[in-house]
Amino acid sequence: MTGARGFGFAEHGGPERLGYVTVPEPECGPGEVRVRIRAAAFNRLDRFTLAGIPGVAIERPHVLGSDGAGVVDRIGPEVRGVRVGDRVVINPGLWDGTCPACRAGQESLCRAYRIVGEHTQGTATTFVTVPARNVRPLPPALSFAQGAAAPLVFQTAYRALATVGGVRPGDRVAIVGAGGGVATAAVQVAKLLGARVAVASRRPEKEARTRALGADAFLVFGDAEPLDRVLWTWSEKQGVDVVFDSVGAPTIPRSIRALARGGRVVVIGATAGPVAEVDLRTLFWRQASIRGSTMGNAADLDRVLDQIAAGHLRPVVDRELPFDRAAEAFQRFDAPDLFGKIVVSGPPD
Repeated sequence: MTGARGFGFAEHGGPERLGYVTVPEPECGPGEVRVRIRAAAFNRLDRFTLAGIPGVAIERPHVLGSDGAGVVDRIGPEVRGVRVGDRVVINPGLWDGTCPACRAGQESLCRAYRIVGEHTQGTATTFVTVPARNVRPLPPALSFAQGAAAPLVFQTAYRALATVGGVRPGDRVAIVGAGGGVATAAVQVAKLLGARVAVASRRPEKEARTRALGADAFLVFGDAEPLDRVLWTWSEKQGVDVVFDSVGAPTIPRSIRALARGGRVVVIGATAGPVAEVDLRTLFWRQASIRGSTMGNAADLDRVLDQIAAGHLRPVVDRELPFDRAAEAFQRFDAPDLFGKIVVSGPPD
């Protein structure tokens, strides 16, 4: 088996550990396809993978990247419906397909659920092998970079808001944070579901681009104007029906205080800390709830790709840089003007 060059790390740690690594070039087993990657996108999950995730065994050297788009170059035995030469995007969620959750179409609840680039080698390389059920046609109007920017964030936003959050037309929905890839997807998905959408951010300079995605309001919070206060004011002191929060410890207690009766905080990440202290009295008195959501089901990805193909949703690319500038691309996570997904294109042959 020959080697393939990828961007990742050989040892856990900080950004100083990043570099180019060599991993075995993947082959195809039964039911699998191999994709020649044309563009790969990074997520904040990659930072946690680099640092090391407690309880998750990560193969090293390790290639980063959960999202990818490219061209099918090989197919394994027993593959139907996929051909060599197909332009595809990769569903980064992996499931066993046999458990009760999978048989019910709830793949993200599979006990064996894994994510490409976290539990397996990632997409920031030349070839990626996945089950054939994990590739979908690249919408014709999208570039490979736009395709790579779509799967993880849009299926995450759709499941969190439509299924777990139960957003209905007319609901007040608040997105905490502006500029990250999942936030840009969540604004659009919430509007698609018929919600009134406010984005709460510490960075006022992101207002114009956020409103261009469909946000009805842009709220700036900080020490002088805490998150719960600006959300309460926006809701005309009625409370917010659904708060979409990926920040974690600093914002969750205030997101809860901003809820309407029967409101829901949907937690999809904890980028600023995983442990929060909450006042349980607010939860039971308002009959509110905190709900967790991770990734999405295969049908969720199909729904959002259909909406993207129809022009109702659009992937937002912050930067597209060549593969040999992957380290520079990865540093964009710390840029104050970050807005959308970070993409690297053209991995080497």
